[in-house]
This record gives sequence, C-alpha cells and structure tokens, in this order.
Amino acid sequence: PRNKCGNQKSCPQNHFAFKIISGAANVVGPTICFEDFVLMSSVKNNIGRGLNIALVNGTTGQLLKIDSFDMYSG
Repeated sequence: PRNKCGNQKSCPQNHFAFKIISGAANVVGPTICFEDFVLMSSVKNNIGRGLNIALVNGTTGQLLKIDSFDMYSG
C-alpha cells in the first residue's frame, strides 16, 4: 500500500503526514509535501533560493502561507 507523501510508514491516527526533501544547489529544487499534497516544488514554480517555508495550521492542517527567504542576498 502507498503511504501519504511517499513515506515508508503510515502515520498514526490523529497525526499529519509530511515529507521535506532538500534541494541540491541550483540543480534540483526542494519539495514540501503535507498530507499527500505537494505544497512547494520546482514543478509548481513556487520555491526560491534559500530557505523555503510552508506555514500550516497544526490543528486543521490548512495551508496558511508559503514563502522563501534568500539567505545569500540578505
């Protein structure tokens, strides 16, 4: 059986499934998956150089905001 976000194990009941995959320089971008829904990825064209963040409500699982912070340029 396939688990949410391609995880090896399923999450316990009343827990959210997520997976964060780091990018590789400027070759492969990062990916953030939450409850089997890709929030950020290079395919969605919503990632940036530096720190990529997805803010999710910890009770409802609702996506509140996504953003990236360029740590190189300041």
